[in-house]
Amino acid sequence: MSKLTLSRRSFMKVAAATTAATALAVQTPGLAQAQPQTTQDTSGIKRIRSCCRGCGKMECGVWVIVENGRAIRTEGDESAFQSMGNHCGKGQASLQAAYHPDRLYHPMKRTNPRGQDDPGWVRISWDEAMATIAQKLQECMDRYGGETVFGMSGTSRIWGMFAYGALGQLTGSPNMAIPWQVCKGPRFFATAMQSMMQASWMETVARPKVYTSWGTGPELSNYDDSCRTVVDVAEKADTHIVVDPRMTNLGKEADAWLNLRPGTDGAMAMGWLNVLIENDLYDDLFAKKWTNGPFLVCPDIDPTGYETFRFTSGKFDMKTRLLKESDLVEGGSPSRFMVWDNLAGALTYFDADSGLWEGETWAPPTAGHAGMQEHLVPGVSQGWVPDPTGFDPNIDPALFGEFTVTLKDGRTSTVRPVWEYFVERVSAYTPEKVSEITGVKAELIEQAAKTHATRIDPSTGYGNGGIQYQLAIEHSCNAIATVRALDAYIGLTGNWDVPGGHRGGTQGQFIFKAGLGAVAPGIPNISAEQFNKMVGIDDYPLLGWWQGWADDASIWKAVETGEPYPLKFGWCSTGDFMCMSNSLQKWRAFPQVDFFVCEDLWKTPTAGMSDILLPAQHWLETNCPRMSQGPSGGQGATVRAIEPPADTLHDVEIATRIYKEMGVQWGPDDNPWPTYEENLDIMLNEGRQGEPTTWKEYCEEFQKNGWWDAKVVAPDTWGTYRRYETGMMPLKAFGNKNALEEFGKPGFGTPTRKMELWSTLVETFMPEDEEDLLATYQEPPLSPTSNPEMCEKYPFIATSGRRIPVYFHSEHRQLPWCRELWPAPRVEINPADAEELGIEQGDWVWVENDNGKIRQTADLYHGIDKGVINLEHQWWFPELDQADKGFDLCGCNCLVTTGKGFQDRISGTSYLRAYPVKIYKATAENSPFGNPVPCDHNGNPIICDASDPRLKEWVPNYELHEEA
Repeated sequence: MSKLTLSRRSFMKVAAATTAATALAVQTPGLAQAQPQTTQDTSGIKRIRSCCRGCGKMECGVWVIVENGRAIRTEGDESAFQSMGNHCGKGQASLQAAYHPDRLYHPMKRTNPRGQDDPGWVRISWDEAMATIAQKLQECMDRYGGETVFGMSGTSRIWGMFAYGALGQLTGSPNMAIPWQVCKGPRFFATAMQSMMQASWMETVARPKVYTSWGTGPELSNYDDSCRTVVDVAEKADTHIVVDPRMTNLGKEADAWLNLRPGTDGAMAMGWLNVLIENDLYDDLFAKKWTNGPFLVCPDIDPTGYETFRFTSGKFDMKTRLLKESDLVEGGSPSRFMVWDNLAGALTYFDADSGLWEGETWAPPTAGHAGMQEHLVPGVSQGWVPDPTGFDPNIDPALFGEFTVTLKDGRTSTVRPVWEYFVERVSAYTPEKVSEITGVKAELIEQAAKTHATRIDPSTGYGNGGIQYQLAIEHSCNAIATVRALDAYIGLTGNWDVPGGHRGGTQGQFIFKAGLGAVAPGIPNISAEQFNKMVGIDDYPLLGWWQGWADDASIWKAVETGEPYPLKFGWCSTGDFMCMSNSLQKWRAFPQVDFFVCEDLWKTPTAGMSDILLPAQHWLETNCPRMSQGPSGGQGATVRAIEPPADTLHDVEIATRIYKEMGVQWGPDDNPWPTYEENLDIMLNEGRQGEPTTWKEYCEEFQKNGWWDAKVVAPDTWGTYRRYETGMMPLKAFGNKNALEEFGKPGFGTPTRKMELWSTLVETFMPEDEEDLLATYQEPPLSPTSNPEMCEKYPFIATSGRRIPVYFHSEHRQLPWCRELWPAPRVEINPADAEELGIEQGDWVWVENDNGKIRQTADLYHGIDKGVINLEHQWWFPELDQADKGFDLCGCNCLVTTGKGFQDRISGTSYLRAYPVKIYKATAENSPFGNPVPCDHNGNPIICDASDPRLKEWVPNYELHEEA
């Protein structure tokens, strides 16, 4: 790798100074004087330990400073090892959100027809709101059926996420369009198919020796490990690799930058697999014992199998052409998968039912834990890494070769191991071929892959670290295949469930279940039969196994057309319609919905089409235990720091109230509609490891001692690595079978208990799809290769989705501190392209394709290739006094193409990046109202300058908050 021109030590000094300056800028912008200042008298001051939700995802530990009942400041919590005491501008601006004058303080109903700029909101009581919603909901179910109810949710900013489960349970509807479909869900989907759900998450806090960031900017915002933690990790790593079309902030100090063409991540992943295998760098024992690579493919049999479990509910018959004992002899077991033993020169088997090889006896390794022996992070234990175990009795499963077998009907058949098919697929993706696809030099591809895969310290028994990959790989119609390639690469490099490797989500003392609103604890999930009624399932059959979401584009097509049946009642829980498929299509389809409910903090564009608005509570006002979503291992809580406005409710309280209004049980039999405080106690004790506790006891301990290290409080699960060896892998793919029943057996959470290089799920649910039996790569449908004519018309490739320091997706556009620092959307463009087009820094420009056109301001940036632009997503303008809040002025999802053929072929994930556009300067002549600056329907421009006096209208109103 090339040497840095700036030493890492010098860089960290610069970074520290920059961070301090940024923090100062966030804390003291032009409107900072409008904030209350702490007085010298501290008698009324409290410090409350909590968990920030300013970006909706990262579990950063914080202190909330409260003076006489008002939050006056937030600070990083030094006990939160996962965030290292970091507290970014988004979190600090939470004070402005909680006390915002435009916040929703009461339930409201529409009095003007949809389509008017003024919905005519009037205040109503909660009783009226609940009675009206229940009446309309029941009318819809009676007239059209429960499946004609659809749900939407946000990214857990308030936690309720009603549409993630509870709305479907209430109505029996499978049609829940949730942003999980485009935001970490495809990674979970693919890893659940192949190994274990959530295996995409890397244990960054364990300090990998080679830090690889792929399609993400975690130094700004991320799930779980981000910000200061990631900067520290990158600084300490031996090598830092970035795979991204644009140079990220932290990437400027990387040792290697693989600036691939947008949408070609899958080809790059296959190329890394090629380098791994061609250079014999893969873990041979892992390939033979823990993947289905040695299983034999028999092309001469019909797919058969056995009953196994769906991801969420119900059972299904897995069917595969992988050779089983039942294919060879009458009465043979269908769960015994045949392999060829090189030592014996004969067939042997692996039994997926027991998790054991023929003749194997097994007991979990019990060498012990390291306790609080400090790792690389102060206060974080090392945990226990069991040694890899070999085969007993001694066998050598063949990975290559052709073998003749006699089937039970007397026919002979030639069979080959899955591994041979896998290697044949990967062999096509040489560095030279991947270079042609991605635009990255072949030598750099090979050098980066070798650097990552070659173990720096072989004595550890594991690899150099995982790959921190994120949303970019999910948005160009090849999501599932790309994640499968990366997951296989991680396993074969020895980085699966090891320190610094991929571990999935943290397991602590409790399991999030009852209180989140994702499920109603008192009633079962909807049936598999009902899930199979979801719109779009014919186009994406594996959604019937996954059962995690309905395809967003299919839902809005059904709203628009009434086919295959109408969707007439919608409910959005702290989310919006701008985050997935084409936003314009949804806005135009909204009038076909008979009744729509929106719960949120604000009057968003989604609220502009709603019939009733319900006011939710802010994170500063709520209680909730928290577990690191990723693998950092932090366990803590969000703790109510200030009293919420009296007429607002927590999302879970809203869900419980509508259940009660409908006469449907929410909680257990002895408490069918628990209060939120009672829900907290249920949540803490559902699946808890250890003695029962109450929220009060839990909160008191948290306030006193700070964040828990999950390796210490859950040593057998989170405190142990290589859990596929110990029998403690959380097998979430086993649906309605109690996961604890599956503990005590080695293996992964797949139908075969192996990392499935050959997917039995694709074979079962998509039997005609031969290509996706193995990881593969397909071009984005509108790329220069797939559609050169379209790309000639629209010569720029648009990517989007980068993280902005002061925003999280659609959030915070009305917070003065945030909007001052980033007042208008920016499109990054290479300076050479800008010069050719006559575009200068800060110019408003049009970005256009066949779906529509938007405006953003030009940001000339050498960190992006010629011919590529980078758009900002989910912009809307709270300052505009119209129902749609100007979402169509700058929102890049108005340019998205949707429908079958323009989505991921397995998960339905939308085509949000790597599509063609043209860009040109906005002028008075080509702009509405003669103004290049976007304007509302009356010609009033948006806020696009930090000096705009309208920002002062958003300064906190403490009296309004306390009186409401």
